[in-house]
Amino acid sequence: MKRDGASTSLWQFSMHDYQPRETQLSDMAYDVIIVGGGITGLSTGLMLQKSGKQCLIAEAKSIGFGTSGGTTAHLNTAMDTPYNEIEKSFGAEAAALVRKAASDAISLIRSNISAHHIDCGFSEQQAYIYSQDDEQSQELEKIFEASLNAGCVVHYADKIPVPIDFKKAVVFEGQAQFHPSKYLFGLAKAFEEAGGVIFNDCRVTSVSGNDELEIDSSRGKMKTNALIYATHVPPGVNLLHFRCAPYRSYAMAIKLADSNYPEGLAYDMYDPYHYYRTQEVDGQKYLIAGGEDHKTAHEENTNACFQRLEAYLSKYFAIGGISFKWSSQYYQPVDGLPYIGHLPGNPSNVYVATGYGGNGMTYSHVAAQLLTDIITKKVSPLEKLFSPSRTKPVAGFNDFVKEAADVVGTLIGKWFHSDNIDALGEIAKGEAKVVKYEGDQLAIFKDADGNLHAVNPACTHIDCKVAWNNAEESWDCPCHGSRFNIDGEMLTAPARKDLEKIDLRKKADE
Repeated sequence: MKRDGASTSLWQFSMHDYQPRETQLSDMAYDVIIVGGGITGLSTGLMLQKSGKQCLIAEAKSIGFGTSGGTTAHLNTAMDTPYNEIEKSFGAEAAALVRKAASDAISLIRSNISAHHIDCGFSEQQAYIYSQDDEQSQELEKIFEASLNAGCVVHYADKIPVPIDFKKAVVFEGQAQFHPSKYLFGLAKAFEEAGGVIFNDCRVTSVSGNDELEIDSSRGKMKTNALIYATHVPPGVNLLHFRCAPYRSYAMAIKLADSNYPEGLAYDMYDPYHYYRTQEVDGQKYLIAGGEDHKTAHEENTNACFQRLEAYLSKYFAIGGISFKWSSQYYQPVDGLPYIGHLPGNPSNVYVATGYGGNGMTYSHVAAQLLTDIITKKVSPLEKLFSPSRTKPVAGFNDFVKEAADVVGTLIGKWFHSDNIDALGEIAKGEAKVVKYEGDQLAIFKDADGNLHAVNPACTHIDCKVAWNNAEESWDCPCHGSRFNIDGEMLTAPARKDLEKIDLRKKADE
């Protein structure tokens, strides 16, 4: 089974590529075309097909070729963005919604396996998070309290399943694991049996139209009433490229000399953290361990990541041999939650699911349920929370710029000059700076809630550059005394016009 890397993952070595049914391209208009044959595309396609929609999945390579073939396949309600951070950024109600969505996603996976008789090594597990110093212990207490508030079944534990010293540990009930490729193939078979169509080697190259979309692909032209990008991150240049940072993570499947394989899922609290579980494949048990995450293309010698991971693991485990090692990519959302819904800057019937962080297996099924609700016109409380157009990233624009600087490289250089990116990120609440932008400049103020306000600093009187007055929180002109509030509204003459207000989200769209 092929995937997007030279290394072989545990999930592909004994699998052949999925071969879809022979289907000819026709002139019919599909209800939904899904771009991407990974776990999001397949789970969403199956749900929509069952709901009565005629669906086609267009996969550029083969089923599971991307990150779905390189995951470590943890199924969690204990999310990478912990509930205390979700609660702080979005509120307690949102944290509870995320917890319920994650629980429902695992239930959907369980239901799919049962309904379609998918043999994929699924098992219920407990998940342990453990601290190793006092600072981590304090953070773990916050995670524990917020997780309880969100509705997780979680309690303190006096032991963990891995032979590593720890100070405190909590255990989450209702977690799970499986063999992702076998699950994917089971979904693909069920999707086709329900009447869905899969095209391998079908790269979508362009999309045009509004109510009815015309799709150009390497297999020819297709028509659809709705399009979903289930491609890990949407193609082209889009706002979401500025809101998601790409990371690599490294994994190993290890044979243990003492056969002391851990029962359960385990996670330390370092940044990046290490993670562990056991999976039996074809009668053989493997310790699956991962970590050493870094931003994509920020590590000169990526083999050194494997070497560091092996050295770390050898301190705690009796390594009998490393059977497989591989790396995989994920996208970290700037505000901690994925983007699922309408794709900004596109017609209203174009959708996306991206920014899963390290919880792709779970969020894929959150996306399947939410996108099915949206397309079948059902009301979902998740639609607003996960909306790709939500304004939260602008409120946290310091992190937004720091991440975007690495995500899009030269593209972000077209927005802010590199020598000003760090300065912008360091703006404190209640402070302001003037930064360069393509030979022009932007006047940026961050209010007490972290929201950014941007204006053109050229005074509308005679174009002198305004300066920040921190006592009055106003932009004042040094030439003739015109003054403007944080959104550019004129406070004092001689200027007769407001400063030009800059819409940062619109600029990102552009």
